[in-house]
Amino acid sequence: MKNVLYTAFLGVVFLTGFTSCKKSDSPLTKVTPIEVDSIAADYYEQYLKLYPLEATSQGDLRYNDQLPINIDKDFISGEISFYNSVQNQLKKLDYKSLDDDDKTVYDVLDYTLKDKIERYAYHPEYIPFTQFGGLPLDFPLLGSGEGSQPFKTVKDYEDWLKRMEKFPEWMDTAEGNFREGIKNNFVLPSKLVIKMIPQMNAEELTSSDFDTNIFYGPVKKFPKKFTSAQKEKLTAAYKEVVSKKIVPAYTKMAKFLETEYLPKARTTDGINALPKGNEIYAYYTKSWTTTSKSPEEINKIGLEQVAMLRGEMEKVKQQLGFTGTLEEFITFVKSDPKAMPYKTEKEVITAFNGILAKITPKLKTMFSVTPVTPFEIRQTEKFREATASAEYMQGTPDGKRPGIFYMPIPDPTKFNVTSGMESLFLHEAIPGHHYQVSLQQENTAIPKFMRFGWFGAYGEGWAHYCETLGPEFGLYTDPYQKMGYLSDQMLRAVRLVIDTGIHTGTMNREEAIKYFLSNISYDEASATAEIERYMAMPGQALGYKIGSLKIRELRDRYTKDLGSKFSLAKFHDEILNQGCLPLDVLDRKMENWSKKQ
Repeated sequence: MKNVLYTAFLGVVFLTGFTSCKKSDSPLTKVTPIEVDSIAADYYEQYLKLYPLEATSQGDLRYNDQLPINIDKDFISGEISFYNSVQNQLKKLDYKSLDDDDKTVYDVLDYTLKDKIERYAYHPEYIPFTQFGGLPLDFPLLGSGEGSQPFKTVKDYEDWLKRMEKFPEWMDTAEGNFREGIKNNFVLPSKLVIKMIPQMNAEELTSSDFDTNIFYGPVKKFPKKFTSAQKEKLTAAYKEVVSKKIVPAYTKMAKFLETEYLPKARTTDGINALPKGNEIYAYYTKSWTTTSKSPEEINKIGLEQVAMLRGEMEKVKQQLGFTGTLEEFITFVKSDPKAMPYKTEKEVITAFNGILAKITPKLKTMFSVTPVTPFEIRQTEKFREATASAEYMQGTPDGKRPGIFYMPIPDPTKFNVTSGMESLFLHEAIPGHHYQVSLQQENTAIPKFMRFGWFGAYGEGWAHYCETLGPEFGLYTDPYQKMGYLSDQMLRAVRLVIDTGIHTGTMNREEAIKYFLSNISYDEASATAEIERYMAMPGQALGYKIGSLKIRELRDRYTKDLGSKFSLAKFHDEILNQGCLPLDVLDRKMENWSKKQ
């Protein structure tokens, strides 16, 4: 789910929100509240000042003109001090006297603060962005007028001008941080840097042509209410900033990466090659899975899951009468005409609506609480269809914008159900991300930092768990749809093996690509992109499967322990009723729930 994940990626190589301010202009204030809800509310208010882009993405317009340079060392020092001050406030509370809900709030905030503080011990600022993410890649979407930055009023346009004015400072700071990384032998793999250079040199970022540069998007489609004078003034201002600030910033970064950074980049693939690399990876494993599982434990789980899933795929292979190897079968179903039954875009969308209709009666038995936020299935717009993947875009808590499941259909005759059609819907749409995100946003009883927070192991773990509900919904009866489900499960299992393998040094990039292709039917280019994603964001890919297995473990545990007292609907309601949680916190929460049944 791109829009949620986007704000959550805070790994060692992916600092989307880090931008910069000096100590003297820090937006932070002292934290003084004495109740857990008050501490949480004040924390989040100050946090949005640190990360104004996140405020913008949530529709909070107060900081739309701000772009602090929070990869700056002075800013980071102030940020850490702020987190410590919040922790000190938490320590003053009597934890034992809190009710269960407040204990959960306390636990989530405490976990969040400790995680953020620990992250800085490993100098993530040395790698301010990668080929997979970071401000230089997010900024164009915001500036295009198609992202979360609003362009409805003159002030909106002026706000964005101020952010663009600050962007070169962010890029200069990033360049300085990359140099610090070189001095400390803390650099990216050269295989990733090579991908970053053309990104910075992209024509839509560096062209002076008005029709080509993406940052001119807003001034090519002014609101109708703007006067001619306003349009002329803003167009001139945008041309000035884009040509003198934005284009030079990207051009300069591209040159730096090519001439100075690339020659110093490392030839190794895993983070274990960096100073204290094994310690760093252990931290990111813990951070992304929100558990105490070691890389070795996770690798073992991955190997077990891959073996189990290969066994299930063998059964489907036999069911379809295929006599070749499993690897040959995995390739075969991608070209089997029986797996591509659709002729028109409408037929594909109708089929997804059919899945919704089929599962709707069963939803009532699995959930007592359902979202108020409306839901829609839409084909991805043509202008972004070629590069888009299936995704869920959350709605707004006020219900004015529905939650939308977007499906790109560039060629309906090649739409293959073994890509995971039924499982995809359960994951991205209902009951996956739509239920989890909507219920979280709609819940005004929890603090804002939890209403709009995200832990990938929980959020993606829940969605991945929802895929396993297919048989209970009456899905996966068709062998091709079953193969799609197993392929989706396999992708997340393979990630456990590869991510831990690469970053502990037991598997290199080429071996990882080979292993990936032996279990999943991707072309080599797509497989390579996946592997390089794991290289860029150590540990991030682990959360899906670990989260899903944890929820399934809890369900199995309480089904057994509670017997006739167990209600699946109540179990699901409890899992979802306080939003995204670290898995260890979820474990404690569900234990308290079980005692009350």
